[in-house]
Amino acid sequence: MFKHALVTAVTLASLFVVQAAEAAGPGGIARGLKTTPAFGYISEKHRTSAPFAHVMFCAQNPNECAARGGASEVSLNAFASKQLRSVNASVNRSIRPVNDRSDQGDVWQVNVKSGDCEDFALTKRDHLIAMGWSSKALRIAVTRTPDGEGHAVLVVKTDRGDLVLDNRSNAIKAWNDTDLRWLMIQSGDNPRVWYEL
Repeated sequence: MFKHALVTAVTLASLFVVQAAEAAGPGGIARGLKTTPAFGYISEKHRTSAPFAHVMFCAQNPNECAARGGASEVSLNAFASKQLRSVNASVNRSIRPVNDRSDQGDVWQVNVKSGDCEDFALTKRDHLIAMGWSSKALRIAVTRTPDGEGHAVLVVKTDRGDLVLDNRSNAIKAWNDTDLRWLMIQSGDNPRVWYEL
């Protein structure tokens, strides 16, 4: 009898633990949804030199590179998610993809009609800041594609992890769910400071 009561108590306790774990998080069991795990955050290593083209961009556009206050992480509610998807898709449509001319080297620009990856990323960052997003949560990262090509993207730090806005796709992905090899990223506190990844 004691053994049966003990087994029943352990079984009930384990059911309670499972239900509590399933109920945690934004979706929870209340709406019949599984909890979405956090995507994780990019781990910065050592401070490194900023890309030279970014240094030149900041010299020509000091307001775009100013350290500002605000939250370093955005709460990704339904409205914020909609804004992210809208900005990513609209900028991807509005800029004609063109690589920089080799005689001028790499030139970073914002709000252009044609440009390459970093121009897309800078424009998305600019549009989100204009919508009231904290610049501290919006960072440019330099990566490599599977083909070994240098590539820049916008990384948005949210309460669900670091998300990537890429001009190669309208889909917004977790940083560790992309096909990119991560090289360096801006500091959220000061856009002129960069870190190795």
